[in-house]
Formats: sequence, structure tokens, C-alpha cells
Amino acid sequence: MTRSRYRPPTRSRSRSARGRALLALAVIAVSLYIALTVPVRLGLDLRGGTQIVLETRSTETVDADRAATDRTLEVLRGRVDALGVAEPTLVRSGSNRIIVELPGVQDPKKAADVLGRTAQLTVHPVLDSAAEAPRSRSGTSGERVLPDESGQLLRLGAAALAGQDVKGAAARFDQESGAGWGVTVDFNRSGRDRWTGLTGEAACRPVGDPARRVAIVLDDKMISAPQVDPSVSCGTGIPGGSTRITGAFDDADSRELALLISGGALPVPVETVEQHTVGPSLGARAITASAWAAALGTVLTSLFIIGVYRLMGVLATVALLCYGLISYAALAALGATLTLPGLAGFVLAIGMAVDANVLVFERAREESAARLRSGPRSALAAGCRNAFSAIADSNITTLIAAALLFFLASGPVRGFGVTLGIGVLASMVSALVITRVLAEYAAGRAWVRRRPGLTGIATTGTVRDRLARRDPRLMRRPRRWLAVSGVALVLAGSGIAFRGLDLGIEFTGGRLIEYATGTPVDPERARAALADAGFPQAVVQSSGDARLTVRTGELTDAQAAEVTAAVGDLGGRAQRVRDELVGPSLGDELRRNALIALAVALGAQLLYLAARFRWLLGTAAVVALAHDVLILVGVFAWLGKPVDGVFLAALLTVIGYSVNDSVVVFDRVRELLRRDRAALPDIADRAIVQTLPRTVNTGMGAALILTALAVLGGDSLTDFALALLIGLAVGTYSSVFTATPLAVELDGRRNRSQAGDRTARTAAARSRRKREPAG
Repeated sequence: MTRSRYRPPTRSRSRSARGRALLALAVIAVSLYIALTVPVRLGLDLRGGTQIVLETRSTETVDADRAATDRTLEVLRGRVDALGVAEPTLVRSGSNRIIVELPGVQDPKKAADVLGRTAQLTVHPVLDSAAEAPRSRSGTSGERVLPDESGQLLRLGAAALAGQDVKGAAARFDQESGAGWGVTVDFNRSGRDRWTGLTGEAACRPVGDPARRVAIVLDDKMISAPQVDPSVSCGTGIPGGSTRITGAFDDADSRELALLISGGALPVPVETVEQHTVGPSLGARAITASAWAAALGTVLTSLFIIGVYRLMGVLATVALLCYGLISYAALAALGATLTLPGLAGFVLAIGMAVDANVLVFERAREESAARLRSGPRSALAAGCRNAFSAIADSNITTLIAAALLFFLASGPVRGFGVTLGIGVLASMVSALVITRVLAEYAAGRAWVRRRPGLTGIATTGTVRDRLARRDPRLMRRPRRWLAVSGVALVLAGSGIAFRGLDLGIEFTGGRLIEYATGTPVDPERARAALADAGFPQAVVQSSGDARLTVRTGELTDAQAAEVTAAVGDLGGRAQRVRDELVGPSLGDELRRNALIALAVALGAQLLYLAARFRWLLGTAAVVALAHDVLILVGVFAWLGKPVDGVFLAALLTVIGYSVNDSVVVFDRVRELLRRDRAALPDIADRAIVQTLPRTVNTGMGAALILTALAVLGGDSLTDFALALLIGLAVGTYSSVFTATPLAVELDGRRNRSQAGDRTARTAAARSRRKREPAG
């Protein structure tokens, strides 16, 4: 074997290397500064609190359009600020939805009551008492009949003041008069004059006459109807523009009433369509579990990469740490909210970041084997150059999946799409810039040149050597592999047909409550207890030690309290650590959007692959995608696992994984077809043999990360990691044994069809010549 000879870099190569080094230093420095100065905003599922999704409803007079929703958002923002919640978030979603996040709020009922009330304040003159309520609450000229605090019916005139006349309201305790808690209402300039006129007119009535009272009504309910004090003379009225509402109020009632009055009326009614409450303990557990999973997964992956690629593996591990820093800084700089699925996506992207490094190193190994006299630095440069197209295509397809998650999903799944997209971009910077800078610097050292075996890229590797000795002919009979895939599809489809899909409440609507009980509760006993309590359709599952999850249809707060009591009787206590409510209309919408997301994902992948490859290869890759999706869904159906929003995130990620593997194989097929005119089955066999080391090494790196996530990630991430592990295995198989043989079979059919057409044309020409008369 000829000893490798070191060739000093040219001036242009040195300038390029210095440019990459400066770029890497700049990216790391900026990322470090952002990471130390800008905190990442945690989602409610990580820090605890309540998220409420409100939907505005049109009325006969006002349409719930974008403008009305924006006005409603401003009123709600005032109410939330008055609640005293730290760092609340209110954003409009679409044209008629508002997402409210209340960190630390563990009483969703009270928060929803305060936010959802229209709070229409009106002040009316009392005309007289009524014997009975009319059939219609509103009479002519705005008159209405309402009961006062004692139940006496009063007939009210048209409203003299409304919410727009109120300047502010405050809850105060009157210790001097002994009246207790009440609400002082201050009117603005126009309201002050109207208040003086209204009370001056009421003062003209004798003391004790119902018409001497003034009625204060909130949302069609009379909250107070005080008599005008005898000291107020007729026609003079109460000056000062303020009044005090008293009644049987405690401090909480008076503060809530003041909040509603001062916050103003909602322009349109709102309805709670989704509600999530997570206890702070559950969020803390999720962060700890994910951190341990990330740490262990990164250590195992690093050890594996170092064992395979030696010095280059060490440098790739350093670049992997830089990748984590860049991703974290990007999340902080964009102001993105890090949710639990997003944190899982962050951990998952560590495994994906390894892929680009593996592609470069494997192509460098091939370069070293093909050109024995080239040094490790030249081999690395060639490896980066040859691997770029596969890295770009595979990462773009994953970015397509991340973009679909962002635009078509909502809530935590959308956050997963953000972190996945950031992770893909960061991995490209890590592999193509940072790893290359470190590797080229190390490869240029004299002690490394003297020991080429230390680099890890001077040899072709164990997997490629064994494959080269055996020379497998996998694509000689492609229909056998397609038959195996067909059997797998039948088994998966039978699971969907016979077991059915356990759709989560995101897609069906309903309520999910997770309890922490004093002692472990058997799910069967809990199911029987809930059936006796009137909830026979409740789905009960154990979600860990002394934890129980109950999923039902729509529940009122009173019914939810009954469920809590039934669970508490069995477990000694029942503390809610998670409470999710999804309305049926939103569930239908999410289910529809999920199907649209899958259809658009497959269509987008087909268009991109058709543009980058031939239609034949693009079609084969998309069919393999559909194969992977159906098998994963079928396996979850057989296992009885829930198909929810987090599963949808995993499914779209599997699509990206599957495309990555297919793109790497087909990229090599495309490269070999440009250099060789051999038949496609032979080209496909060579492409599989040449790319299989990358497939094995990347798959092992991702599997280590996902296994750590499944074992240590906690109950909320176990199904997510399981779906990705299944998808990783199925996607790796399908890229080699479904997409590739399908492409070979389609190419063979096309060739046979073209040959048949040529034969038919030749026969027709001969027949015409025979029928022509001799000249």
C-alpha cells in the first residue's frame, strides 16, 4: 500500500478555510452571548399553568370577524392583567380564536368564568315592582323585569348608563359603616352627568317607593338595586360621578366584580373550545426526565461515533455540543416557546445532527480508498463536496415536514415543528461548517498525518468491507421484497380495521384528567367506580406509579368534580396534575387538519423529489412513505396506543426520516447513473452497498437517542419515542427494501413496455412492406 503524501493547501483553499473558521467562531460567539443573556420561554406544559382557547361567536348585531376578535383580545388583556397573573400571554389565532396562557393558574374554572363572561354593565331606572316575570324578559322601549338580591321582581326602564360610561372600578372594604366588602364604580365625564340625572329623578320618589331605587345589571343579572339616600333632593342627584355597589360579597367576589366592570364588556360572546391545565410538578418532572434523556442519549451517541470514526468522531462530538448551543440560542432569539414535544424534538434533532457528519465521513472514507495517495485533508474536502447534495436534499425534506407542522398544526405540535426546523438548520451549520473546520485543522497536523489510521477515515470500515467481500445481489428479485412489504401492509391494515384507532381528545373532543393519587389505583377498579358514578364510557389508564388518567366525553365542572371524588375514594386522594378540555367543533377541525397535513406532506415530498430526481424515483420514495405511515398507524392500532397530536408530530417526523434514507440511496443511484450505463438493478445494488454504512451508523445514533427518550423521558414522552423508534426501523427497511425494489420494478416495466412498443412498430412496418406491390 502506498503511503499517503501530504500536499500543502493552495492559497484559495487557505482563504476558504479561514473564512469557514471565522464564520464558525462568529456563530458560536453570537450563540453563546444569546444563550447567556436571553432566556428561553417555557411552555405551560413545562412550567405549569392553564391554557384556554376561546372562540368568538357572532351575534345578531355583531359579526365575530378579525376586528371584533382584536377588540375582544384587548378587553381580555385588561382582565388578565387585573387578575395579577405573572407573564400572561394572549394572542389571536386565526380570525376568531384567542389563546390565553396563564402560568401558575391551577383553577381553570375560575379563569374561564372571568375571561368568558361578556360583562355587559348597565344602569337602569326602576319603574315599579312587578307581580310576575313576563314571558319575554325584554319588553317595549327596552323595559325588562328582573329579580333583585332578595328575589323581588322589579320592572326596569331603558338603560341610562352602560359600560362605556365607566371610568374604573375597585373593590374596597368599608370598615367604618360596617357594610363590608363592596365595589366603588367611577364614571367618566359623560357617565357622571347621566348618573347625576338618573339619581336626581329617582330622588323625586318617596322613600320606600321601588321607583326610588336604581338598578345595576351585569350580564342580565341584577347585582344591586340601592335606594337613593333620603338626603339627596329631587332634581339634584348624587354629584361626584361615583357609586358603591354593596351586597353579600366577600373579598374574592368583590374583586372579580370590579375586574369585570373595569375591564369592560366583550364586543362579542366567547366560548371555551380548548383548555389545558398542567401542574408545576408534572412540568418539573418532564424537564428533568428530558434533560436526563438528552444527556444520556448524547453520551451514548458520542461514544458510538467516537468508536466508529475515532479522532473525527471526537471532533464531531464537539460540533454536536456546538449544535446544541446554536439550537438553544436560536430558540431564545426567535422568542419561541419551548414545549414538551418541542423539548423532545430538540433531543431528537441531536440524533439527526449526527447524520450529516456520518455522510461526510463515509464519503471521505470512499475518497481515501479510491485515491490512496490523497491525505485526510483532501479526503475530507472531497467528502464534504460529494455529500452536499444528499445532505441538502435530506434536510430540505425534513424542513418541509417541519413547515407543515408549523402551518397546519397548533399548540405543542406546532412548537415541535419550530424546534425541529431550527434543529435541522443548526445541524447543517454544525456539520458543514464547524465539523469541517475542526476536522481540516486536525487533519493538517503533522502528528495526524503520520498516523492516518487515527483519523477514522483512512479505512473503508467494517460494514463496507464485509459487504464488498460478499457482493450481495439484493435487487436481483425485487418482487420478493415488495411481497414482504405487502404482507406488512396487510397486517397493519388489519389492525386498523379490526382494532380501530384510539383517537385522542384532540381529534374527538372531550376531557382528559390526570390524577396523582395517594396510593396506586387499579384501572379496572377505577373504571368500575366511574361507571357506578354515572360515567360508563370513561377510559381509564395507569400512567405511572400512583398516577391515573381518565378520558371521557365532554364534562361540566360539576361532573369533573364527581370524577375526582370517585378517584379520590379509591386512591386516598386525587390531585389533578393535568386537565385538558377540547370542544367537539375543535376536535373535528383538528382531525380534518391532521388528514390535510398528511396529504400535503406526501404531495410536497413527491413534488420535491420529482424535481430533484426522476419521477420514477420520486414516486417510489413517496410510495415507501405511505407504506411507513400505514405500518406505524397499524402498529399503534394493534398496541391500543392513543393517536393524538403528539403522535401526529411523530408521524410527520417519520416521514422526514423515511425520505432522508430514500434520498441518500437515490442520490447515490443518480450519481452512479451519470458515470455508468449499467442496468438499474445493478446500479441499485451498488448504491445500497455503498450507502449501507451511513444507514447503519446514522440509525444507531438516532436509536440510542430515542431509546434514552423512551426509557427516561417520562410517561408523556414514551409513546412519542416509541412511535419514532418504530418509524426509524420501518423507514430504514423501506428505503432499501421497498423504495429501491419498487423503483427497479417500475423501471423494468417501463423498459418492457417500450420494448413491446418497438416490437409492435417493427412488426407493423414489416407487414406494410409485405402488402406493398413489388416495383
